[in-house]
Amino acid sequence: MVPRTRYARSGDTHIAYQVVGEGPVDLIWVPTWIWQVEHVWEEPSVAKLFQRLASFSRLIMFDRRGTGLSDPVVGAPALEEQMDDVVAVMDAVGSERAALFAMLEAGAMASLFAATHPERTSALLLYEAMPRTTATAGYDWPPTREQREASVAALMADWGSGARVLALTGEGRAGERLRDWAGRLERLAASPATAAALQRMHSETDVRPVLPSIQAPTLVLHRPEDRFIDIRHSRYLAEAVPGARLVELPGRHTLPFASGQEVLIEEIQEFLTGARQPRDLERVLATVMFADIVDSTRTAAEVGDRRWREMFESFDQAASGELARHRGRSIKSLGDGFLATFDGPARAIRCAVALRDAAHERGMELRTGVHTGEVELLGADVGGIAVHIGARVVAFAEPGEVLVSGTVKDLVVGSRIGFSDRGERELKGVPGRWRLWAVEE
Repeated sequence: MVPRTRYARSGDTHIAYQVVGEGPVDLIWVPTWIWQVEHVWEEPSVAKLFQRLASFSRLIMFDRRGTGLSDPVVGAPALEEQMDDVVAVMDAVGSERAALFAMLEAGAMASLFAATHPERTSALLLYEAMPRTTATAGYDWPPTREQREASVAALMADWGSGARVLALTGEGRAGERLRDWAGRLERLAASPATAAALQRMHSETDVRPVLPSIQAPTLVLHRPEDRFIDIRHSRYLAEAVPGARLVELPGRHTLPFASGQEVLIEEIQEFLTGARQPRDLERVLATVMFADIVDSTRTAAEVGDRRWREMFESFDQAASGELARHRGRSIKSLGDGFLATFDGPARAIRCAVALRDAAHERGMELRTGVHTGEVELLGADVGGIAVHIGARVVAFAEPGEVLVSGTVKDLVVGSRIGFSDRGERELKGVPGRWRLWAVEE
């Protein structure tokens, strides 16, 4: 029997979700983007997997925004928006903390969620997950950018045939029933244009820098004989996430609900019911924003103390409003600037742009630096290497410029924010060279 589908509101977007089972552990299934939460139940092997998971958990399932029964969106949704959707579903079902079980490219979003929201993540399970899907220096086993683009063209040519789903099942020559189910799943999940946009977004996503910030107990699962997803993805995850455990499973198929799923289920059940780890909320992934008013002393001398005070107070009031609107938290004033943190990099960028415009309207120029990384919670203050990097980034910003680190740029793929390359820089006190990007908005 197909569970009842309900909708959660995530901003203006409706997210379709289902709840199955009444177990003591909340388990959120984070699906690949080729998904439709009602149609998948029509395949017996899928239904069997979810029924078994629901036997020891309260299983929470949903369609990611822009796919399946959730609202369509223009273009490809950013990871930040998708994290908001998980929070919205959790709030709708009354889940304070949950384990996240993600597969394939969905592992990137689940990993970012776990690092950003440690207070809501009890555990993280990554099945054949990929922190990055395009080859780059030091991570050269995925397809190249040209190969990824060729796969998008191939996808557009026969989308809806079920070929991609069937290739991942490991079932060899599929029967007519399975072929029909797979083809309909593709068509119900996304249109050809949406499928291409999502594929291109995944090609640009890279969450490797945030993996060391994950605090939740993490289980990495992979089938080494699978010829589609290279096990080096999972081995990288197991090394990068603190305390993560890698389990290699038997079988040649990619999808978790094909034959031999009992071994997978047993590993998950043991991990969720036996893992014990004290909560440590002294560290959290956050986006830090440094904003600095340019040449404030000279401007004050030109306009006079009284006028300058009026300008500054007007901007300060506007800044407080923009921080509240973008869910930012003001940490402290720094002379003629300030430090703030955000729970998402796209929100930090949009707030920085709004603050720049507000300053310009009042006859002032603002420069801003944004970086995402792990921060230490020091009462009302924050510290750590991410704060130091943010302070170094803003030092390179020109008047009126919003400058971000490469980490931030990689995390906002799909947010429709444009960037200009500002080249590599050495950040004082920070190892290595860092590529910086200027926001174009």
